[in-house]
Order: sequence, then structure tokens, then C-alpha cells
Amino acid sequence: MSLFVEFHLIQNFAPSNLNRDDMGMPKDAIFGGYRRARVSSQCFKRAIRQATNVQGLIDPAFQGVRTQKLFQLLKEQLTERGRSEADSRIEAVLNAAGLKLKEDFKTEYLLFLGNTEISSLAEVIDKHWNELASVAPKGEKKSKKEAKASAPPVVVRKVKALLDGGKAVDIALFGRMLADLPEVNQDAACQVAHAISTHYVQSESDYFTAMDDKAGANESGAAMIGQVEFNSATFYRYAVIDASKLLANLKQDKDLALAAIEAFTQAIARAIPTGKQNSFAAHNPPSFVGIVVRSGEPLSLVNAFEKPITPQQDKTLTSLSVKAMSTYEVKISDVYGKRTDAWSYLDLTASWPAGKGEAQDNLDALSDWVKNAVAQRLEA
Repeated sequence: MSLFVEFHLIQNFAPSNLNRDDMGMPKDAIFGGYRRARVSSQCFKRAIRQATNVQGLIDPAFQGVRTQKLFQLLKEQLTERGRSEADSRIEAVLNAAGLKLKEDFKTEYLLFLGNTEISSLAEVIDKHWNELASVAPKGEKKSKKEAKASAPPVVVRKVKALLDGGKAVDIALFGRMLADLPEVNQDAACQVAHAISTHYVQSESDYFTAMDDKAGANESGAAMIGQVEFNSATFYRYAVIDASKLLANLKQDKDLALAAIEAFTQAIARAIPTGKQNSFAAHNPPSFVGIVVRSGEPLSLVNAFEKPITPQQDKTLTSLSVKAMSTYEVKISDVYGKRTDAWSYLDLTASWPAGKGEAQDNLDALSDWVKNAVAQRLEA
């Protein structure tokens, strides 16, 4: 039986530029024929990963790192093991994995590796230190195939075996693609939508000046002028986790999968993009976090806002958005939902229908609820 955990959030941000395009403008999109503010899924996924780290929601052993500096990370770990002059051996092992280094010792592209995978690579180098000395590249140019073939077969086998995701929760959730190692690619268990405003939005521009603190008495005017674009919007955010896929990605470790879902619940609510925050400080948590555990297919509620929410003088955009979402949810669930679908929510707007799921007083209670709800379904 399929099992999906959906997250529906309504979040209002003060004037800000959380996620900008190549022109420095806040990202946007046309939806329902109207321009909406937008924050990309990539932006929020990074914010979720950062929130997980900052809050200490997952043991670092079960986290991943996205970097081109694998060489440096391995060198640091080998130095801690008392191994010096490791450069050529590291390069030999990375060649064995099919990963070439550029002249600056960075990998050719951004890698997404579990911390366990990185420490395991360091362990392989340490264990096969003498054998690797005889095949170390020492700067000569070789094709990837030639470099890989020159490594000891036992090293090649070990490297291939250890690149399995390392049970890193963020890799299991968001997946990874390594161009040179398609056999270690991992399909994501989590899908995250681009957040869009529930209403029409038009960006504004802030013209600013900066004064020279050491300007003389006869010096007037600004030392610098410029402008920054911004907007303010109430966003609908949506994400869904395939619980069965997450369990498979984590090697059937049920406790870790449940911990991952609990941590994701905390992180998605606490995740706030960092773009231009020094200028705007838009640290605004969601007004509504709704979670539904579904046994059918995923159901986004974004079409509740196909017609933009219209501001009303005596009501907030967040409360109007929550009400519109709840109305649409009743319509769509009557047609596509399942009787076993279960809701729980945290609502600061008091606009979600009281009989629709279990109300929670705080985020901890909500994350406990979803963890227990998924555990029961997995056992069934």
C-alpha cells in the first residue's frame, strides 16, 4: 500500500528578497493568469537542510554534505589519523571511484555524499596506504578509465561498495545524481514544490544611500547609492514524502526513517531562506502547518489559489488563505481522497475547520503526531 506524508504550509513574509533571479529581482511566476511571488524548491530544500543542522535534528553520522571539496575533507580526516603526504593516495582512490579532480583539487562538479561515505573513503585510504603508494597518480594525465584500472582491485571493489548513500537522511529525502557514477544515484523520497503567493504580487524597489562616516564638513551628498528589489507575500508551500521510498533509501531502517520524518516536520516549519536577510530580517514562521498521511496518491492544494486571494480590510491574508485552502481540500478529498487519510495541524489563524483532523498546540506535538501516525501505518 502506498503511504504519503504531505505538508501544507501558509507563511507570510514581511518585505524581503529571499530568493532572487539573475537580475537581483525576487523570483516570481504566472499562476492562474496572475503574477505571484515565488521561492524555488531548491531554495527551500537548502533551508530545510540548514535548519536540520542548526537544530541538531539528525545525528551528523546520518547527514550528507554537498561540496566540491571532497579532497580537502579526506585530507583533514587522514591528518587526524596521523597520515601525512596523502595527496596522491587520495587522488588514486577518487580515480578508482571515477571522480576526477581539477587543478585546484576540487571535483569536476558538486557532489552530494553522506558523512559516512566520506569517512569510509578515508578509512579505505588508511587501510591500503602502502598499496596505494605504488599507483598514486603523481600528477600524470590519465583518462578516467585508465586511472580507475590502475587502482588495486580490492580498493575499487571497496569504493564501489561503500558509495551507497551512507544512510544519509538528506540524500534519502532529496536524492542525488552523480554523472560519472550512475549506479550510485538515488531517487528522492521527497518532492518539494516551488512556494508561490496565494495572491497577486508586484515587486517594489528600495532606493538607498550610504554616507561616508569620515566626510568633511564641506562634503555633502551620499558616498554610494543603489537600489534593491523586494516584495512581501503570503506563500502556499507544499511538500510530500513517500514513506515507503524513504524506508527503502535508508536500507529498511524503520527507526531512522521515522526520525527523518519527525526531523523534516520540524525543519520544514523552521526553514527560512537566507537571501538578503541582513537587509530585511524577514524571520517569519508559518501561520499554518497542516500534515496529512495519505494512503492514496499525493494531492497538492495549490489550486485553491488559482483565483488569487483578494485582501480584505478586516481579515489577514494568512487567515483568508487558510480558509480558501480548507474549502478546496473538502472538494478535492471528496473526489480523490481516501477514508483512511488523517490530518493534523498547527493553526495560528483559527481558520481551519475544527473537525478537520487533530489540532496541535505546538510544533513538537505536531512532529510527534506524524511520527506515530506513520509508524502505525508501516506496521499495518
